[in-house]
Amino acid sequence: MEHDETPRKRLTRRDYVKYGGAAVGGGLLAGCTGGNDSESTDAETESTTQTATETVTDTEAETAEDSSYSVSMSPVGTVEFDEPPQSIFTRLTHHAGMAFALGRGDDVNAVNGPAYYDTTWKQFTARLPGVEVDWADLYPSWETSKEKLYELDSDVHLADPAWVVQLEQWDMDDIEEVDDNISPWFGNSLSGRHASPTDEWTGDYEYYTLWEQFEKVAQVLKEAERYEALAAVHDDLLATIEAGLPPEDERPSVVLLTAADIEKQIWAYTVGTPGFMTSHIRPLAPRDAFEGSIESGSNVDFEALLEADPDVILFLSGMQPNVSMNDLRATLEDDPVAAEISAVQNGRVYPQGARYQGPILNLFQLEMSAKQFHPEEFGEWPTSDGGPYPEIPEEERLFDRQHVADIINGEF
Repeated sequence: MEHDETPRKRLTRRDYVKYGGAAVGGGLLAGCTGGNDSESTDAETESTTQTATETVTDTEAETAEDSSYSVSMSPVGTVEFDEPPQSIFTRLTHHAGMAFALGRGDDVNAVNGPAYYDTTWKQFTARLPGVEVDWADLYPSWETSKEKLYELDSDVHLADPAWVVQLEQWDMDDIEEVDDNISPWFGNSLSGRHASPTDEWTGDYEYYTLWEQFEKVAQVLKEAERYEALAAVHDDLLATIEAGLPPEDERPSVVLLTAADIEKQIWAYTVGTPGFMTSHIRPLAPRDAFEGSIESGSNVDFEALLEADPDVILFLSGMQPNVSMNDLRATLEDDPVAAEISAVQNGRVYPQGARYQGPILNLFQLEMSAKQFHPEEFGEWPTSDGGPYPEIPEEERLFDRQHVADIINGEF
């Protein structure tokens, strides 16, 4: 026989469930031959055994198919699963944070910027008793390759294919190949700021809030109870914030800046931008210091900041251990232009965490924003020089740390 060099398509777990019974039955049939009476009796016995085996196999296949389930989300559509995924690939940390919140943080095998986000998450988990995260040594998935996805062999890719296809080495054929040969895509990242997909992605695109998407990921991982418990904490926190908000004209004007070298380059983000990146700020309905005069993510200088004159300046990544909030404040205070900004003069320059936040970081960042914007209503935010999330007195906490920790650990 001539050797066939054509690559054989790898069967996915879904294919094994679908075709497994037929493959086993076919193998048994190939072993059945008849001759004399003894052989005939043996054949009848084997045939009976085969029939019983096929019945069991078919029953198992039907049971497996009956246990399958599907979840729908843009842009991936309806995705079918035979069982809850075990190994979880993530590209951006809002998806990793969802797995973490559902008690599946140890099953994440890749994350964008592992060292950075490992330390970021640990600044917050320090306040959750018995909860830990360890992502420092995972595969850095920002510029992921198809070859690496084959190597990881994950059960699900919590990543947005409409964003992955924008990577230089990817095209739509690669996206489909991974879905067919490894495991499905299930992610939505352009909802972060309601960005539009590129021309490579021709399908419709729908945007979700952080918690809407979290619910769908919980359905994929079969963790509805954990989701519902955390969603109740989130709802209570939003209700507390809404009840304590002062009138609109008493709310501060706010701007977000990157905690990089602000003497060389300042990236500014507006607080009213739609999407989950600002989902910890919009519920507090602050005023945009730039009043729509710049696009979110623009470069600005101290003169532009003074013209906007925010009441509050937030520094993204200000919670990182290697970021000194005291140094950032000193830089602003020592500059003759920046020193005139209201937020600088009034000591209202604060740290923030991550923009690609998962549900747990969202709870903490809602609380910290409430305290930073409205200390009279929600309690003072402790002045700190970076490091872990401050230890807030129990009576001033806006959500129950132990309860959240219990949910993550499955003890609720």
